[in-house]
Amino acid sequence: MLEKKHEPLLSTRQFVLRFLRSILLGLLMIAAAQLFGMWGYHYFEGFSWVDSFVNAAMILSGMGPLNPLQTEGGKIFAGFYALFSGLAFIVVLGVIFAPLVHRFMHKFHIYEDSRSN
Repeated sequence: MLEKKHEPLLSTRQFVLRFLRSILLGLLMIAAAQLFGMWGYHYFEGFSWVDSFVNAAMILSGMGPLNPLQTEGGKIFAGFYALFSGLAFIVVLGVIFAPLVHRFMHKFHIYEDSRSN
């Protein structure tokens, strides 16, 4: 998927397309995590879809829930969802920024190779 060290650097247009694809993938991952959180709050706590949306968004963004949790199932779900959200944040950042880091490293290696010759 990514070019190897000995291959030439992608053109700017190809790189921008790759970066836009990674942003889209990151947004899809966020949407999936949000929908999962909404389902959990709706199922375990009986929250309306709007309350489920805001609580899932607050947890996913690291802010914490708005509505107090009443059921044990809801509290357990919220705990696991919070742990999942922390990992999801790291993974999404990695997916989005991987093309930028790769391009920088690839350019650095091309520069290194040209200096050693």
